[in-house]
Amino acid sequence: MATVSIVVPAKNEADNLKHWLPRLVEQGGYDELIIVDDGSIDSTADVAHENGAKVIRHEQSMGNGASIKRGFRETTSEWVLFMDGDGQHQPEDIPRFLEAMQSTGADMVVGARDSEGQASKGRLVANMFYNRFASLLTGGKVEDLTSGFRLVKADKFRQFLNLLPNKFSYPTTSTMAFFRSGYPVKYISVDVKKRTGKSHIHPLKDGARFLVIIFKVATLYSPLKVFLPISAGLFLLGLARYVYTYIEMGSFTNMSALLMVSALQVFLVGLVSEQITSLIYKDSGH
Repeated sequence: MATVSIVVPAKNEADNLKHWLPRLVEQGGYDELIIVDDGSIDSTADVAHENGAKVIRHEQSMGNGASIKRGFRETTSEWVLFMDGDGQHQPEDIPRFLEAMQSTGADMVVGARDSEGQASKGRLVANMFYNRFASLLTGGKVEDLTSGFRLVKADKFRQFLNLLPNKFSYPTTSTMAFFRSGYPVKYISVDVKKRTGKSHIHPLKDGARFLVIIFKVATLYSPLKVFLPISAGLFLLGLARYVYTYIEMGSFTNMSALLMVSALQVFLVGLVSEQITSLIYKDSGH
């Protein structure tokens, strides 16, 4: 079995860590435990130290993704498991991740949540859309695009470290990067508990976050698959407008020209984005 490091980003999670961290320590099965304290104002770092974790502290909050990247850079193991510090992810599931990685040869194992494991009905609907959209792009079944409970092979994950954002969408980025590079991803079902305490995700920002994640999914995998249909739609709309105005007025209107030029611009943006995406992944060998 490969060596295993566990990385846990945590912000003001002292009470939650007291409940599940001793269970993880008692269970064992890992070589290194790293808690990244993301600017906490409670005793998160103290609880982590008491349970034998290596603690990395941000003096001010840098974001979930930044904590993941910082923690990963400190690891020394062949496999790295990421889990949240809020008690939603259960230590008892970790052996199943390790067994799945060992038996299937996957480069990433992701814990897929059921409907009961979602933070809210709105989040459930959004995640269902993310999963469906990502599945259409990749041609495979993406069961949980945004789950933060995942085990990766360190040498593969390291290739995409600079792509990861500092905030909350690092699972989306890493998943699509693995798919794009042809690295096998395995999903296992996990029992996710409702978090206690205050969530660090703000509902008012979810609408913008939804659009950003959709754009990120598209651009990380195959931009042309998104831009080409939009371009075709604009062109057909411009053509239809031209036919209508020609029949009615015998002229070619500015609106028709604008729609057709926009179609060309969108197509060119998609083409350039596709080339940039290919360059991003060239070092992975795929």
